[in-house]
Amino acid sequence: MTDPDSPSRSTCTVRIERRGGRGEAGARALERRLRSVSGVHDVDVSFRTGSVRVTYDEELTSEEAIRDAVRDRDVTIRNDENAGTDEASTRSELGREGAFVGLTLLGMVAGLVTGWLDGPSALGWTGYGVAYAFGGWYGFKGAVETLRHRAVDIDLLMIVAALGALSIGAPFEGAMLLFLFSLSNALQHYAIGRSRRAIKSLIRMRPDEAQVLRDGEEIAVPIEDVAVGDLFVVRPGDRIPLDGVVTSGEGTVDQASLTGESVPVPKEPGDEVFGGTINESGSLEITVTRRAHESAISRLIDMVENAQSEKAPTQRLIDRLEQPYVLGVFTLTLAAIAVPLALGSAFTGTFYRAMTLMVAASPCAVVISTPAAVLSAIASGGRQGVLFKGGEHVESAAAIDAVAFDKTGTLTRGDTQLTDVSVRETANGSLTDDGLLALAAAVQTRSEHHLARATVSAAEERSLDVPDARRFQSVAGKGVRADVEAGTVHIGNRSYYRTVLGDAAIEGIEPGLERLRTLETEGKTSVIVVREDDAGATVLGWLAFTDTVRPGAAEMIADLRSLGIGHIVMLTGDNERVATRIAEEVGIDEVQAELLPEEKVATIESLVDRHENVAMVGDGVNDAPALATATLGIAMGGAGTDVALDTADVVLMGDDLSKIPYVLTLGRETRRTLTVNLAIAFGAIAVMVGTILLRGIPLPLAVVGHEGSTVLVSLNGLRLLGYRE
Repeated sequence: MTDPDSPSRSTCTVRIERRGGRGEAGARALERRLRSVSGVHDVDVSFRTGSVRVTYDEELTSEEAIRDAVRDRDVTIRNDENAGTDEASTRSELGREGAFVGLTLLGMVAGLVTGWLDGPSALGWTGYGVAYAFGGWYGFKGAVETLRHRAVDIDLLMIVAALGALSIGAPFEGAMLLFLFSLSNALQHYAIGRSRRAIKSLIRMRPDEAQVLRDGEEIAVPIEDVAVGDLFVVRPGDRIPLDGVVTSGEGTVDQASLTGESVPVPKEPGDEVFGGTINESGSLEITVTRRAHESAISRLIDMVENAQSEKAPTQRLIDRLEQPYVLGVFTLTLAAIAVPLALGSAFTGTFYRAMTLMVAASPCAVVISTPAAVLSAIASGGRQGVLFKGGEHVESAAAIDAVAFDKTGTLTRGDTQLTDVSVRETANGSLTDDGLLALAAAVQTRSEHHLARATVSAAEERSLDVPDARRFQSVAGKGVRADVEAGTVHIGNRSYYRTVLGDAAIEGIEPGLERLRTLETEGKTSVIVVREDDAGATVLGWLAFTDTVRPGAAEMIADLRSLGIGHIVMLTGDNERVATRIAEEVGIDEVQAELLPEEKVATIESLVDRHENVAMVGDGVNDAPALATATLGIAMGGAGTDVALDTADVVLMGDDLSKIPYVLTLGRETRRTLTVNLAIAFGAIAVMVGTILLRGIPLPLAVVGHEGSTVLVSLNGLRLLGYRE
């Protein structure tokens, strides 16, 4: 087995032909066989959704080798390069299932009416023959394929029960069983297909062509042929074909299909736009930043499809128990035949009762209860700009009772502004505020930190001549340094100077630290700028920054408290005074400030020890370790951040804080739906089995109860597709 944290570990999803029938025992058998392949760490197979998800060691095997292993086990791999063809094939298959259901009904009715009217027996048996052939087709195929994997499943139970009814002269009961079995199968596939189509519909929002500017002329170019750096035009009312940055023009863009934002977003030169969104006003010229297959909407679709193949814990448990449960039903059925016969009961009545017991005890509703709900929840979240990376995380969201927030870029806008640039009076008589800013910008040009971006932006606004910097180094959570002109320029907080240079070695450090304390009491984040050369280290001055709280942050915290989240904490690398001011403004009563990334991880671990189920909300970049440590990692702003899409368990494609309570409420609604579904499924089994053993019921009534509960849980799960806050 490979190390779970090994850098060579990777995951791939192979699309396979979806199979008729209801059981997944054959999928479990295929999982066991694929795990025997060298380098394979874990496998999830679902014939129901048509996916094989494999975690493997890249040093020992490859995705192509895994695909070959799947083929070697007589499983057909789908070619999904043409999504439209696959969608048409799915609709055709569903239509065929519907036709088979209709023919089963006609055959069953023909057989029944012929018997009532004392018509020709050949006509009656022909009708029942049609019902058995078309009603049992998909179940028979599924049973045979499962038997080939040396397993048994629900499909085999239903086929045996129908044939058993036929063998004792009850063809109508068997035909009715197959009719309702095939009908509920078709409804089940429709429910799962609808949740899949809810995501597939996103891909149809993206135009096939882009109006690319070449040599001053607009040319319609297929989006697959448009390269990064190409310039294209979008007019009012057009859908934006690719991700890019506005080069010229101003307008508003409806991003609801991707980020879930209900209000159109103003766009101007320098702003990022996403493929599949709608330009509502203004003509825009946009420079491409990602190829078509790398766009945010394409990655969203891929990751949601992968999420649908990653099973929830409840579903994993049910799938594991299906095989022994089915064997138990067969054993119970044989006992229900053997014991009464040994006691002298008549064969026909005994066998009829045993077939009724087999139908009543079959776990069809139990098996479909979880995927019907979880897949619908994932699809519903995707349409709201919330990406769950698997069913496990939907269930995890339901159990959260503590939430930790990063500050910058999460509770605040993250558009940090430089407010103060001050030169220390005795530092260097010739150094001006602009000169200090230019030195700081030279160092910060190499950094991705939000304070660095604010510094460089301020220098650009003042049109300063920024010198070159060399040998850039960063100390996480503390500061940066680089060689500029004749010395080394350091920029950092008090912790940086105590650990990197030492206070005693820096001229003017005490006045600098005192000034930092003053700025921090004003709610500003501040840093000291130091130059180090052959003569020693000297404080040149200091910079101060402010950030603004996101609109709706306080309301979001209040919503979380109304949901019963009793512990909410802010984790930040910023100083305690600034963090406390932000926390008071939004209503958070616990602050952990001046934390390094590894200290954030330790804090999350402590919270998990105290509360078990903890969510961490961050920007998906520098919070990655803490996001991974929490029970549920939620990354914001995923539409424009590749790292956010690759980190965390849930990604908010936009920056709407109201989606955080939505994540938890959707998880809780899914859990409630699962509870109801399982209660219906097991309740129907218990009532019918108990009644059969105590009093006996007709086979048709057991069939209606069995298949009715299956249809009911499918429709109840499908209800989550329309879930709103």
